[in-house]
Amino acid sequence: MAYVITDACVSCGTCAGQCPTEAISEGDSIYVIDADTCVSCGSCADACPTGAIVEE
Repeated sequence: MAYVITDACVSCGTCAGQCPTEAISEGDSIYVIDADTCVSCGSCADACPTGAIVEE
């Protein structure tokens, strides 16, 4: 399953730097994950300081 970023995101960008497939990009108000590119490795969730990334 792909991961999603919740409203708890503070747009720090830490997750984007950890994604091996570059599936994470800056959205309008929070970062977003492209579900088609995400390989569900969990690197982003492990790196997120606010716990804003969860499995969908």
